[in-house]
Amino acid sequence: MKWLFSFLIFGTLLFFSCKKSPSKDTQALPVFAAKGINMVVEIPAGTNHKIEINKETGEFENDKINGKTRIINFLPYPGNYGFIPSTHMDEARGGDGDALDILMIGEAVPTGTIVAIQPIGVLLLKDNGELDTKLIAIPADSSKVVMQAYNFTEFSVQQSAAKKMIEDWFLNYKGPGEMELLGWRDEVYALEEIRKWQIRK
Repeated sequence: MKWLFSFLIFGTLLFFSCKKSPSKDTQALPVFAAKGINMVVEIPAGTNHKIEINKETGEFENDKINGKTRIINFLPYPGNYGFIPSTHMDEARGGDGDALDILMIGEAVPTGTIVAIQPIGVLLLKDNGELDTKLIAIPADSSKVVMQAYNFTEFSVQQSAAKKMIEDWFLNYKGPGEMELLGWRDEVYALEEIRKWQIRK
């Protein structure tokens, strides 16, 4: 019986020593994947919880306002929302101080998922007087694509209703009048933005 107890203690210690501890590795991933561009998912499609990565610990946490869990008082996120790793929108150059935001149109994937994406457009907004850039993308893996639009022209023409829904969502998710629309740009602009804000190592 004593050996069983010792075995259980050893096994427990071994399990926790192998468990991956929080780190900043996710944020330090390269921008470009073998195929496409890396994206780190913070908020799965279809949820109202505002989940963000903690820049210090690398853990994903539900954002809080006045100690209360922040839940978007609007329709759920219309896609998987997150950021492009190894990017930083430097405030001195007109950025908001964070990594580039991205919305991937597709079925929901869990928080913390790293997925290769293909940009198809950029939504430019103004939030409290600051430029707020939202890249819009689809999965780079064609088997994961749920909306047939592979560039900005197809997105604008063949999926115009989806484009308008995404625009309306971002204009209203913080409440009426909080966000200002500056316009849309294509996938070429998206790649330029990624390269512009890429952290050079």
